[in-house]
Amino acid sequence: MIIKYLIPFLAILGIGFAVLTVVKGSKSFPPSPPVVEPSSPPFRSSVAGAGIVEANTENISIGTLVPGVVSERYVAIGSKVRAGDPLFKIDDRDLRAQLEIRQSALRVAKANVSVEKAQLYDLQDQFIKAEILSYKKVIGTDELDRRRYAVQTAEARVAQAKAAVVSARAQVKETETNLGRLIVRAPYDGEVLQAKIHVGEFAPAGVTQTALIIFGNIEPLNVRVDIDENDAWRVCPEAPAVAFLRGNREINTPLKFVRFEPYVVPKKSLTGDSTERVDTRVLQVIYSIEHPNLQVFAGQQMDVFIESPDQFSPSPANRQTIGDGKGS
Repeated sequence: MIIKYLIPFLAILGIGFAVLTVVKGSKSFPPSPPVVEPSSPPFRSSVAGAGIVEANTENISIGTLVPGVVSERYVAIGSKVRAGDPLFKIDDRDLRAQLEIRQSALRVAKANVSVEKAQLYDLQDQFIKAEILSYKKVIGTDELDRRRYAVQTAEARVAQAKAAVVSARAQVKETETNLGRLIVRAPYDGEVLQAKIHVGEFAPAGVTQTALIIFGNIEPLNVRVDIDENDAWRVCPEAPAVAFLRGNREINTPLKFVRFEPYVVPKKSLTGDSTERVDTRVLQVIYSIEHPNLQVFAGQQMDVFIESPDQFSPSPANRQTIGDGKGS
């Protein structure tokens, strides 16, 4: 009797539980507020772009032409340097030893020139005396010719010794040049933004995945802005532009136009938005930050808004061109 009523009861209970679960699951929750309020454009009509702060010389990845172990690092992160100041040095003990050998060879070559010159002077003196004796018929012409040829041979040996000095001096210069290449120097006035090389580490030559030192002039800083290729025509060099720091829209600054990067490139900085196209190409526009004391750093992202007209209005010259195209 109990089993007869128990099964329908459990079925009704299961259905009720299922309905309750569906009702609770379909309840809508209010969207959570953003952690930081996004920046809003200050213009009635504008073009928006993602910008990244960089040095006005661009961020220069410093490398070394000669691979080796770093023996000295002359700068720290944040160091301000002048053009030509040393940044770090590769171990140069082998070239120092080579320089000593070649300098010794140069000294030997110079001494050899002195020896050959002394022998030449002696033979020239003997030749002059032989000419006098030959004039007096004391010696024959064969002896005179022999001494003349000896002088010519000595002159050739002096020339050969001088050439050896030039060669030895060139070898010393070559080693000194190679020693100079082991010291990596700053290409411009600027500041060390990042240093990933330390004393005792091996510095590879060529392009590395991580730059040994990132260097640049940050007075003033620039902002590299990616403009969607579909909006590129709306950007004018003389149009006002404002940048807002990501994470704090209260930190903002007007921008000064510097230049266009005329080659449109694939977009690399992705926002993660589900509607974002990854095949977009962008026009890169370089602006200068006008506030020198703004609390921003190279590598930070900024939201940039550039004032633009609502729609394209061709100039009279463009209208004439369009009209001619239709007429043809």
